[in-house]
Amino acid sequence: MSNSRTAPVDLFASPTRTDTRVRAGIGGWTYAPWRNNFYPDKLAQRRELEYASRHVTAIEVNGTYYGAQKPATYAKWRAETPDGFVYSLKAPRYTTDRTRLADAGKTIADFVNGGIAELGDRLGPINWQFPPYKRFEPDDFAAFLALLPRELDGRALRHVLEVRHETFACADYLALARSHRVATVFTDSPKYPSFADVTGNFVYARLMCSDAALTTGYAPAALDAWAARACRWAGGGEPDDLRRIGPAIAETDARDVFVYFINGAKERAPHAAMSLIGRLHQPA
Repeated sequence: MSNSRTAPVDLFASPTRTDTRVRAGIGGWTYAPWRNNFYPDKLAQRRELEYASRHVTAIEVNGTYYGAQKPATYAKWRAETPDGFVYSLKAPRYTTDRTRLADAGKTIADFVNGGIAELGDRLGPINWQFPPYKRFEPDDFAAFLALLPRELDGRALRHVLEVRHETFACADYLALARSHRVATVFTDSPKYPSFADVTGNFVYARLMCSDAALTTGYAPAALDAWAARACRWAGGGEPDDLRRIGPAIAETDARDVFVYFINGAKERAPHAAMSLIGRLHQPA
């Protein structure tokens, strides 16, 4: 009889990070339905972030949209996650849901200087999400972009704009965003304008069409397609099967890509993200 034993499964093992240019993740980590189909049975809730951060490679934090967090909270979030993991933070709604964006300077400064530096190298892009009724007003929007700080404690900040009114789908917006080197969210949601023109030095996609009937949220063919698009973006190009407002830009150097499964059938989001990660790590 063999005395060999099967090694125990490490429930907290991190996914292999063979391609750190592309990160796939979810929105938040506290969601009751995930305790039935993602988190192990009887996993303590205080360990959910620890577990999630070892099965996806990024998390978009929605709580910062609704209220300020303490510096100690950001430090705790950093300590509970592995090297290479990244948080995207949604900026407070008070910065973007206002009549005059040019007046947002104080709320922007309060957020940026309010403790997010404690995340250190876990700090990823800051998502400035605008309400669906917010129209593109070039002068006011330009004033807002000029208020966004470029670094924090010597670390470059990355900003991404989630614009959700069709008036942004124009050449003037693309030129303005590119002049400030800020990215634009791409979403596959039919509720908001979806255009994939690259405006910054990284790409940020929020995928919102998960299907509850599919264990992985998206069908295998759809996940294959998103993996191919992510690799195309990461390689410095642009997919040719997504809507653009202007012509494709010239090929650039490799860039970081963030793909979040963020809405729709949210209970499927972790498995969608893990399925995409698996595809990105397969050899060509």
